[in-house]
Amino acid sequence: MRAGALDRLLTLRRRMVQADALGEEVETFADLATVRASKTDISDAEKVRAQQVGAEITTRFQIRWSVNWSDLNPKDRVTCDLREYEVVGVKEIGRREGIEITAAARADQNNLYT
Repeated sequence: MRAGALDRLLTLRRRMVQADALGEEVETFADLATVRASKTDISDAEKVRAQQVGAEITTRFQIRWSVNWSDLNPKDRVTCDLREYEVVGVKEIGRREGIEITAAARADQNNLYT
């Protein structure tokens, strides 16, 4: 994997389930690591659900393999350029050379802080 191709910062976020004060399970996400990645948008689509139109973008990220995040899975999330993506699929590139992450995000979501 060429270092020059890894031109984005990608934050890997691990799904955590914790009990709140009432003992009910609450889903949260904690930052696992921030890594260099390549980014390729592979599709965009509009979907109609419950009389609402929503646009979604599917993106493929490639990162270097590490034992620290080799267990990334579709329950986790990633953030890049202030957009949060849900992980759709994860596969190994070569023999522990890299990891390819396919992720989806709402296309109209352009800032994590809004």
